[in-house]
Amino acid sequence: MEHHHTHTHPHPDHGCGNDGGCCHSHHSAGASAWTAPVISAVMLVAGMLMTHFSVELFANRLIELAWYILAFLPVGLPVMKEAAEGIGKGDIFNENTLMVIACIGAFCIWELPEAVGVMLFSSIGESLQHGAVDRARADISRLIDGGVKKVTVIHDGKTLHVEPENVKIGETVEVGPGARVPLDGVLAGSDGIFDTSALTGESVPRTIECGGEVLAGMIALRKSVNVKVTRLYSDSAMQRILAMVENASSRKAQAEMFIRKFARIYTPVVLVLAALLVAVPALIGALSTYHFVFSVWLYRALVFLVISCPCALVISVPLGYYAGIGAASRAGILFKGGNYLEAITKVNVIAMDKTGTLTTGRFSVVSVESPAMESDEMLALMAAAEHGSSHPLAATLTDYAASLGITIPSTENMAEKAGHGVSARINGKEVMAGNARMLSDAGIVIPSDAGKSAMGTIIYCAVDRQYAGCAILADTAKPDAAEAVEKFRNLGIDNIVMLSGDRKEIVEDFASRLGITEARGELLPQDKAGYVEKLASTDGNIVAFVGDGMNDAPVLALSNVGIAMGGLGSDAAIESADVVIQTDAPSRIATAIKIGRTTRAIVTQNIVGAIAIKVLILILGAMGYASLWGAVFADVGVALLAVLNSMRIMWRRY
Repeated sequence: MEHHHTHTHPHPDHGCGNDGGCCHSHHSAGASAWTAPVISAVMLVAGMLMTHFSVELFANRLIELAWYILAFLPVGLPVMKEAAEGIGKGDIFNENTLMVIACIGAFCIWELPEAVGVMLFSSIGESLQHGAVDRARADISRLIDGGVKKVTVIHDGKTLHVEPENVKIGETVEVGPGARVPLDGVLAGSDGIFDTSALTGESVPRTIECGGEVLAGMIALRKSVNVKVTRLYSDSAMQRILAMVENASSRKAQAEMFIRKFARIYTPVVLVLAALLVAVPALIGALSTYHFVFSVWLYRALVFLVISCPCALVISVPLGYYAGIGAASRAGILFKGGNYLEAITKVNVIAMDKTGTLTTGRFSVVSVESPAMESDEMLALMAAAEHGSSHPLAATLTDYAASLGITIPSTENMAEKAGHGVSARINGKEVMAGNARMLSDAGIVIPSDAGKSAMGTIIYCAVDRQYAGCAILADTAKPDAAEAVEKFRNLGIDNIVMLSGDRKEIVEDFASRLGITEARGELLPQDKAGYVEKLASTDGNIVAFVGDGMNDAPVLALSNVGIAMGGLGSDAAIESADVVIQTDAPSRIATAIKIGRTTRAIVTQNIVGAIAIKVLILILGAMGYASLWGAVFADVGVALLAVLNSMRIMWRRY
């Protein structure tokens, strides 16, 4: 699987480009987009009323023709211009060409109101469709990009209001209560409570301690906070998410690629069929007694052309995938493209790293064994010895002792041996706390049954060269870890594997508690990569690997779909994964699969439904049972139905 990752901001189209033979686009926005259709509509209605009431002015056919041409131009000129540009680039059979031919033909057979109506209603439908696309984009941008225009920087005791792009690393910014954090940084001064929903989709406020990481997009609650900036505005979490969502539209799903190829073939075929619709009856009329009326068959051919416009497909399919990506981002899930949104629907094997993915990565003391002395006394000695260590397990042990109200004595001559443990002199006693190797190297005998009663990491303790006891520490499962496994099974994914570098017994015990049948422990990163590669190369397997995005980068790249957990601030996760779960909650992987499946189902409905309706109405048009008015309403109606169907992806709850 290839990974093409960029952090640029392209300007992706809405699925409409000349290469796809698709609908004419509107470059204006808002109220101005409706100026041309309103002018044309007013002139069209006025012209039809003058004809109906036999106004003397319209008795002159040249005046009537000029009136309808003027009514046509506001909506027709942009389309004619784009048709000409497409032809100039060698794209002769594009959607705009097809519309222009239909309208010119209608003028030629003096179906003047229909000629204007075709382009007018197509223009209105197009504006509504593009409005839906723009709303989808705006929803995502509003969700992600807080629209912070000015930042309050504290400089030498003074406050300056500057643009976020001009804030440098190391400067301190002030964020008022209810305001959005503009740049990534660390919390300075005091603790703070933040709304992180824009980043994670979680509604529960999060408390961040002084010195903790604060990311752009979080909202400060209750009080003002100061944030010391650690990343430039362009490198902030918000901007990277926005770049990922924007870039996602350039990575096309198979259905989108199919529609583009389909449109390239479909449009010239339709033009040939429309020509044959006139030529064949003419030939029959020339060779038999059949009375051929040119205007009747040309009208049918024009109806055929209008009905055949593939707007519904060309717009709604890319919109469907964009809506899926938007719905996922609302739930704290980032897909790097429509192709990955599609790929995740086919996943039937999930391989998951243990630490940081199914577990919190935060250890806690689960049991203490102290046969030689009181447990509180041993814990006090161990905590005192570990107090100066930077190892995470040392901090866990000292915090646990403190939580029990144990007084930690002062130490002398504390020494740490990397990968083994610590030693210190405490109250005249020589205390050692570390792994089995540290004690055995010192000639201290550890009883064979020590620490075997519990699954976890063991810190042994010796006092004056005699074994004193041990503390067993274990990683804790995330609150929704078991729920995630159950949800995978409910989605029909039974092949779930846990991979870890931890001891085999611990991994198997943990897996059995979560309901995972296959677990492999004592794996180095290269072993994980080899195992996932083997899984992915097995016929019929589509493998998703879930890791923390750091040391799992090679494995993420080898799987069919790489999913990084809680990797919002991690460049490794952003680069290596196809999907990033920002909430750190494994159950959101099931949500990602649901959104993918919903998107695929709705896109399939659009493709099958639009083609079926088009074929039916094309047959009716060719047989003379559909007018140009009916054709344009059918075309615009099918397109709008497809767009509304696509938008259901954004509106659903997952």
